[in-house]
Amino acid sequence: MKANYFEFHNPLKILSGDQALENLPYELERLGVKAPLLVTERQLLEIGLVAQVAAVFAGAGIKLGGMFSEVPVDSSTQVVNQIAALFRELQCDALIAVGGGSVIDTAKGVNIVVSQGQDDLVALMGAETLHRPMKPLIVIPTTAGTGSEATRVAVIADLKRQVKLAFTSHRLIPDVAILDPRMTCTLPPLLTAATGMDALTHAVEAYTGLQKNPLSDACAVAAIELIRENLLSVVIRGEDRQARLALANAALLAGVAFSNSMVGIVHAVGHALGAVCHLPHGVAMAVLLPFGMEYNLKSSFADYAALLLPLADAEVYAATPHAARPAAAIAVVRTLLQELQQQCELPCSLREAGVNQTQFAEIADKALDDGALLFNPVEADREDLFNLLRNAW
Repeated sequence: MKANYFEFHNPLKILSGDQALENLPYELERLGVKAPLLVTERQLLEIGLVAQVAAVFAGAGIKLGGMFSEVPVDSSTQVVNQIAALFRELQCDALIAVGGGSVIDTAKGVNIVVSQGQDDLVALMGAETLHRPMKPLIVIPTTAGTGSEATRVAVIADLKRQVKLAFTSHRLIPDVAILDPRMTCTLPPLLTAATGMDALTHAVEAYTGLQKNPLSDACAVAAIELIRENLLSVVIRGEDRQARLALANAALLAGVAFSNSMVGIVHAVGHALGAVCHLPHGVAMAVLLPFGMEYNLKSSFADYAALLLPLADAEVYAATPHAARPAAAIAVVRTLLQELQQQCELPCSLREAGVNQTQFAEIADKALDDGALLFNPVEADREDLFNLLRNAW
């Protein structure tokens, strides 16, 4: 624990398990919802996941107020404003987000606009700028990575300025998160690996950040153990519902952890990579995590030593001398990445991910302005960020 005082906030209701989706009508009724707008992406519509969600409304007396199914992989403020206008036009009264991080953050952005009486999301960028009550928001994740179903954070691209805007408020935490393994079983191996590494990065950075506390630590450690035990096996056997549910729980726990302790340099650079190179966030996290851990090693020596236990197991932890445990923890992460690369071709370097070195200067400049750096245990200047990018290339 790095602080003598901490705050922990998690009012989210979590429904996790087989058939959890069938509780959706009850939750809508409990929240007084009559006409929800369902926000999703076309691919999920085409493979039938949205139909599974819609099917639970049958006979429940609740009808969808409307649907928007064109959320892009990397959503933007323009998309948010478009959906907000549709929400108002259809006179909807709540939001149901079915999808991964982009869909969930988009729904959060829509909720900001329609609940705060704005026409443009950009006007409310920043921390704790939301002062009016929010519309009900129910989230049904179809990936196990971002943890956005449990966080007070939304990250949405501003395409005009080529930056990712962060929105942070306790009001952004959804009302209900429904974790049902049927929703993630169709996720391809590469996306499973990338989103799983995103969750692992959340947990590791939460455990080492400046706002870490005993409650966030507990969530982070539990998430890491679940990821260690299930990620590789799910990449190999995607139909394993029990393991899929374990990863969904891990992503949520990691989201709870970092929503209270925040993230650090890996996310700062990762956000910039997404803005400049349009590199998928999970891939950026996978590539950068061991290098970010190395950068923070001196300051986080004791934390990384402790993390060897959930990252490996009790036998490895006990057999490793204390002074060698931090380096061993980083080595475990690298070994996991290599195994994932063998199974699904997950990139292990920025070069393999298609990032051009000529973009490093712009990436470093944007990362330097990212709020995540404020919570990193070691300060970083532009040269530090540039060196991290070179090492990761």
